[in-house]
Amino acid sequence: MRLMSLTPELVALCHREEADPGPDGSWTQLTDEDFQTLAWRLSGEADEGPLWVFAYGSLIWKPAFESVEQQRATAFGWHRSFCLDIARWRGSAAQPGLMMALERGGRCNGVIYRLPDGEKPAQIERLLRREIDDHESVASVRWIPVHTDQGALRALGFWVGVTGRGTSLRQPLKTVAQVLARACGHVGSGAEYLYNTVSHLEAFGIRDRNLWRLQQLVADEIRSIHGGTSETGT
Repeated sequence: MRLMSLTPELVALCHREEADPGPDGSWTQLTDEDFQTLAWRLSGEADEGPLWVFAYGSLIWKPAFESVEQQRATAFGWHRSFCLDIARWRGSAAQPGLMMALERGGRCNGVIYRLPDGEKPAQIERLLRREIDDHESVASVRWIPVHTDQGALRALGFWVGVTGRGTSLRQPLKTVAQVLARACGHVGSGAEYLYNTVSHLEAFGIRDRNLWRLQQLVADEIRSIHGGTSETGT
């Protein structure tokens, strides 16, 4: 594994205690019935056989589900992008943050997880409750074709093809770095999110050129904010 410029010591400088502001009232929250209906619809659209989930960000390092198999996979036509505007979780109203989604164009190397055999609607519902909580996010959940060493298959993807309110698409990396180096919410900082993602991708042998450049920029930004502290990777 390559040594990252963004170190745990630099990430720690970004942490601060933030209260959870709760759901934003401008979004329409999903009810239990909504989750169940969506889970049944997605289950009906699934291929026969195992349920696969495509992970490209936090699902790699914090899946919150049991899996029985994992392997590398590529989604063509998509790329990682810090384009979700957030004022909760890893951001605040005073210092909004950015979270990752899949934006159109390019290719994304990630990891697919096979869930245990069982009731697909129930498994999908658990995933939905982890990933989304409002009607406006439903369209970002979709089955996407992925390519593996064993062939092509479809996997469930989250935050895919986001558009409209709450998104900032195609931002320069320097702009993203300025946000991630400063944003923190009640679950942690943007820098921590980036660090966990890049380090776990490296562990899988996945090298995302943009994210590698971004972690270097965030490290530099943190040093500039905190008086040029010298913790570095090489």
